[in-house]
Amino acid sequence: MIDNYLRRMLEDPLDRCARILDRSRITPDRITALGLVLGLGSALSAGLQLWLLALALWIFSRLADGLDGPLARRRIRRGKPISGAGGFFDITADFTVYGTTVVGVAVGASSGYDAPWWPFLLVLLAYYINGTAFLAFSSIAEKTDRKIDDGRSLSFLGGLAEGAETIAVHSLWLLLPQFGWQIAVVWAGVVTVSSGQRIIAGYRALS
Repeated sequence: MIDNYLRRMLEDPLDRCARILDRSRITPDRITALGLVLGLGSALSAGLQLWLLALALWIFSRLADGLDGPLARRRIRRGKPISGAGGFFDITADFTVYGTTVVGVAVGASSGYDAPWWPFLLVLLAYYINGTAFLAFSSIAEKTDRKIDDGRSLSFLGGLAEGAETIAVHSLWLLLPQFGWQIAVVWAGVVTVSSGQRIIAGYRALS
C-alpha cells in the first residue's frame, strides 16, 4: 500500500549504499543470495524460538533485498546488458523467504505458546493466491505489451498488502510470537483482500 511512497523516499539512500557496494566482487545476485540465506536463517531461528535472533536476521535479509535492485540498476546505467536472470532470482528468493518465515513462526509459536496451525495455513493460502495473481499479470502484461515499467524486473500491481506491510507484519510476529496466530488471522484477511484487488485490477488492465 505504501511501497511506491517508500521507494521514492528511500531511492537516494539506497543508491548511495549501492555506490559503496559497487565493487567487482559484489554482484546483485550475491546480495540476493545473502538475503536468501539470512531469511532462511531467520525462519530456522523462529522455529527454534530464538526470536530476537530471528528478528535481526529478518531485518538484515530485507535490507539485502532492498540493495540488490539499486546495484543492478546502477550497473545497467553503465551499459551492462539486462538478462532477466537477476530479477527471476530476486522474486524467487523473496517468495521462498516469505513462505519459510511463516512456517518458522508457526513451528516456534505452536511449540512455545501452543498456537494453532490453521491461521498460518490461511496466510500461506493467501500468499499463494496473491502470488499467482501477481506473477500471472506480470507475465501476460509482458506478452501483450502492457507492462508496468517502474524500473523493476516485473510489473507490480499495487494492493493493500505489499512489501512494506509484509516486512512489518513478519517483524511483529517475531517481536510478539505469543500473539502469532492472532496476527496471522488478521494478516491472512488483509492479504486476501489484497489478492482480490490485484485480480480485479489485473483483469481490468488486460481487458
